[in-house]
Amino acid sequence: MLRAGEDLFQMEELLWVLNAPTGKGIYDFGFDRFFACRRPYQLPDSLDVVARVGVWNDYAERYRELAAEGVRLVHSPEQHLLATELPRWYPRLTDLTPRSVWYDTRPSAKTVEDMLGWPVFVKGERQTSRHRKSLSIIEGPEQFERAMATYATDPILHWQRVVCRELRPLRRVEEGAPDRIPSSFEFRTFWWRGELVGWGPYWWQGSPYTMNEVEQREALGLGREVARRMDVPFLVVDLAQEVSGRWIVIECNDGQESGYAGISPFALWRNILELQRAR
Repeated sequence: MLRAGEDLFQMEELLWVLNAPTGKGIYDFGFDRFFACRRPYQLPDSLDVVARVGVWNDYAERYRELAAEGVRLVHSPEQHLLATELPRWYPRLTDLTPRSVWYDTRPSAKTVEDMLGWPVFVKGERQTSRHRKSLSIIEGPEQFERAMATYATDPILHWQRVVCRELRPLRRVEEGAPDRIPSSFEFRTFWWRGELVGWGPYWWQGSPYTMNEVEQREALGLGREVARRMDVPFLVVDLAQEVSGRWIVIECNDGQESGYAGISPFALWRNILELQRAR
């Protein structure tokens, strides 16, 4: 049932976790160091599980494999795709996020220009390629054609549908490295069954920044509305503030796959356990 490196355990007798190290400090967490974790020899006939194993490229197949053994992941394949792929979550959030179009094959610059004009923000349907500015913030047709040539061979982007988004004026925190997307006033939020369990700066490695009480109320209120509309058990919502002060949705993702960014993983899992205890 378990693949190489995977570990299945029950945390504080409240939550089953399927864990595997990825080698990424922003994602991995030593559950045993902070919580009581049991690995009973005899498993229940059925159990609900949160996966923290990185990204499964065959999520639907892995879901079926585990389900056949009585292990049900917290997200069905349909919920997983809803949370991770922009073409699936965008229709629920069109009034809360920049205008977006996507293409099954790489589009021409003329096609994108006719739809959105310039500049545009370009990404894969799930993610960017290591936040590279030259592949994401596109000023005109020549740069776009160069970016599409790179997309064809980029290991992260070549298999994803191309998404083009209206480039909104975000509040800046710092410029960062020359070919990195500038750090905006952006925050990652985690939601467990509709309840907030963690938030922190998305650009956690750069200059420190945080929200005041008014900003927290506005941003987290938006995140709660997104969690309500999305209605999946373990959701990540990335939120950013525009120069105007308006808060918008940058991205959604499956909480099983997402890095912690500037959030304390201990506090996040403690909050989830408290919600589980109250059920």
